[in-house]
Amino acid sequence: MTNAVRINEEQRAQIKEIVCEILEIEPTDVTDSSLFKEDHNADSLGAIEILSSLERTFDIEIDQAELTRMVNLDGVVAVVEESLSK
Repeated sequence: MTNAVRINEEQRAQIKEIVCEILEIEPTDVTDSSLFKEDHNADSLGAIEILSSLERTFDIEIDQAELTRMVNLDGVVAVVEESLSK
């Protein structure tokens, strides 16, 4: 049994900063549910860069299959929380 890890506000802000920097989006333009591809014209390379940066920042491993869930900030946070809980 693993313990669920909750992302705190500071970590959430850090995740948002990573996403915005890689996708070259103003933080004020990103909401928790805005879609990276549809709303911000992100490409698949950006998603892979986000995954890689999150792995380095939080010292976790994220399966590339999780990219399908990492479509918005809430999805990214959920994937990071699950990876930290392992």
